[in-house]
Amino acid sequence: MKQKVVVFSQLDQDILQRLQQQYHVVMINPKLGDINAQLLEQVKDADAMIGAGRLLNASNLATAQQLKIISSVSVGYDNYDMAYLNQKKIWLSNTPHVLTETTADLAFSLMLSAARKVPVLDQWTKQGNWQRTVGMMQFGQDIFSKNLGIIGLGNIGAAIARRGFYGFNMNILYHNRREKLELAQPLNARYCALDELLQQSDFVVLAVDLNAESKALMGQHEFDQMQSHAVFVNIARGSVVDEQALIATLKAGKIFAAGLDVYAKEPLQESELFALENVVTLPHVGSATAETRKKMAELAYRNLVDALEGRTPAYVLNPSFS
Repeated sequence: MKQKVVVFSQLDQDILQRLQQQYHVVMINPKLGDINAQLLEQVKDADAMIGAGRLLNASNLATAQQLKIISSVSVGYDNYDMAYLNQKKIWLSNTPHVLTETTADLAFSLMLSAARKVPVLDQWTKQGNWQRTVGMMQFGQDIFSKNLGIIGLGNIGAAIARRGFYGFNMNILYHNRREKLELAQPLNARYCALDELLQQSDFVVLAVDLNAESKALMGQHEFDQMQSHAVFVNIARGSVVDEQALIATLKAGKIFAAGLDVYAKEPLQESELFALENVVTLPHVGSATAETRKKMAELAYRNLVDALEGRTPAYVLNPSFS
């Protein structure tokens, strides 16, 4: 009898076909009604799960009897109740590294778009407002040779720093739980306390993991430290930011602009942010290129197959269930 795999989100078609050739595959379908009810029914005899973007915990995994692995097609794993998975001895794997450069590209896209008012000017031009030479209302901010402050110098943060240093001659400041000399020295990056970074940076990019220490890391006090011409970019997680404090800061014009790819609630369909011209809003597309999503799906597939064939996956997050 084939082992059973539950697919709980959209998945690359090539990977799905490979899974269907090897295993008994069941797909969770929102059109069939309550998702949690479907999960509780399907995980009873499931050996593995694969997907992303779904909260998985005791409420929808309680019936699982033989589940070996949840293979997440993502880097972040805040959607999963790790304590519960450890208790049930279920591996959780993720897909790090393959999306680093793509997400760093997006961070710079947000920086450039927010600093140069790209979305606003795009609409302004299409609406027929370009009738004479542009004036102060259309002016943006320079990026070249400015101070770039990065909060979280992990793989993605370091990739953003490289783009700033080599591509835009930027001065790199960073704040992290610990100094990272091996990453910082080639870029002449300077380690700073958080307030110092905020006070001295022209651009602030948030690239931290979501954890107990980083939740609501950027609140009103932190936004008040930023310069009035500064641009704030978040490609980390929405919960790292006090969203209402950010909205108040943008409304008051206390910073120049913000570029956001993540939010406290996702998907985001209504928000005060949408009415503000000094914010660029994207729908959590940090890794959303065809090439990168293919690589992520491939890595998630390998993690799943390793677990089902008795091997420890390369990127399992809880190998000892501790």
